[in-house]
Amino acid sequence: MTPETVITLGQRAMELAILVSAPMLLAALLVGVLISLFQAATQINEMTLSFVPKLLVLVAVLLLAGPWMLELLVDFTRDLLKDIPNLIG
Repeated sequence: MTPETVITLGQRAMELAILVSAPMLLAALLVGVLISLFQAATQINEMTLSFVPKLLVLVAVLLLAGPWMLELLVDFTRDLLKDIPNLIG
């Protein structure tokens, strides 16, 4: 296995990790900003007010985007396992 192959494989894995984590991270960021704006406007400083909505949104995003994320991971793993003979030789 050449260094270029290792770098390419690592790059594909990192791109996949970013792609899979992006929906949940963006949803948590958006909800966090909206809750912060609400707390700043109403001067309510309750910790559970920011935790519970984030948790609910993350569960909803996981239910909606979960099959797509799992499909990406399975395809990457399948391709990687198919390419093992080419990577070794």
